[in-house]
Amino acid sequence: MLSISIYTLGCKLNQLESEAIADAFRDAGFPVIPLNEDEPADVVVVNTCTVTSKAEQKARRIIRKLAANNACVIVSGCYAQMNPQAVAAIDRRVVVLAGDRKSALLDLPAALAPAEGSVCEHYAPSLPDSVSRLLHSPVSGAGRLEQFRYTPDTFSFHSRAFLKIQDGCDRRCAYCRVRLARGASVSLEPERALNQLRALEEKGCREAALTGVNINQYNSGMDLTGLVSYLLKGTQRIRIRLSSIEPDGVTEAFCAAIADARVCPHFHLSVQAGGDATLAKMMRPYTREVVERSAALLRSVKDDPFLGCDIIAGFPTETAADFEETLDLCGRIGFAWIHAFPYSPRPGTAAFCFKEKAPEREISRRIDALLALAHEGRRSYINRQIGKRAEAVIEAADDTPPGFAVGTTETYLKALLQAPDGGTPRAGDAVSCILTDAGHAPLPRAYDMRGTIL
Repeated sequence: MLSISIYTLGCKLNQLESEAIADAFRDAGFPVIPLNEDEPADVVVVNTCTVTSKAEQKARRIIRKLAANNACVIVSGCYAQMNPQAVAAIDRRVVVLAGDRKSALLDLPAALAPAEGSVCEHYAPSLPDSVSRLLHSPVSGAGRLEQFRYTPDTFSFHSRAFLKIQDGCDRRCAYCRVRLARGASVSLEPERALNQLRALEEKGCREAALTGVNINQYNSGMDLTGLVSYLLKGTQRIRIRLSSIEPDGVTEAFCAAIADARVCPHFHLSVQAGGDATLAKMMRPYTREVVERSAALLRSVKDDPFLGCDIIAGFPTETAADFEETLDLCGRIGFAWIHAFPYSPRPGTAAFCFKEKAPEREISRRIDALLALAHEGRRSYINRQIGKRAEAVIEAADDTPPGFAVGTTETYLKALLQAPDGGTPRAGDAVSCILTDAGHAPLPRAYDMRGTIL
């Protein structure tokens, strides 16, 4: 029996799609094993990202190493969609599947099982060709009409579930080519979304994250605000977490919907910059005032929610003064974390032709300043949680001390939790706990906090 591994780069949407691919192989009887670059599985699926050149470089490195160690490497995702020739040229054992045909991977296990006997005896040279034929057969996959087939019953890599409600993007941000890879925005019908969420709840999942490329563009008879209310009304226990949201999507109506206790108080704002001039050049449809107002609205309906954000440093045309506006905005809002990363020129985007660019040393300085603020904000937020009661979902962890468990709270903090009776809850269980102290003291891993299960 061929063994399978999955390697995922990029966003939560890619993570969900990889979960569904792993689930399809497992259902067909194939063993899905952890990735080992030196002794890889027979078939490794690499789900790629094209957001930055660094993500593409990382993909090329691991593809090259896996192929050199005789794996059949199936490469899909956004990088494979945008640069299929470059990916195919890496090695003869690489099978490229464009991102808009990724759903063919859900059909591959059933198609591969009957054919496996004919390729296994001497599969080292023949397997890539066999896999390529199966993936590109006319009946395999249906392209962009199949974005919402990713509904895994079992989550191999996460203790919390994901629910894909949207794909693609209609915005034309000057730095981003995900829209070129993923296409126009499409949305899952509300009834299908509710049925999938109910199925997760009935299976015992305690939390599901609504995910997509830009979930604020959800539009299928209702907007995201309406969908959240509809899903809450149609379920009883399952907790809903939102993936990245747009500042201009945080309205009073939206906040009224997420005020429900079953919506996690953890929000990640796609901010990108804090100066109006830079936001305009980025073609982002809001101002710094809108960002401040969105943070205030979220805090008005949730008790000290975890607020994080994305910031791009060194965007072309961003001056030192523009960056100080970004730093000032982040400090004023007091984000609990800032995902800071340098601007990466992306072919096909408007900003790719912009010439004004800060020196690399200056960009590094800006990243360092943002990360210093991020760590300060995280420490402050964690310290405010000491003594508070929290709800956590237990995560799978191999190196947890006996009598302890790792939990992810509704505010997305990792806590090392001790059960008072000495027992250990199972991965996926929901528990109530008291967060007793911050993780500044020595801990076996980089947990945010300690706690006690009630």
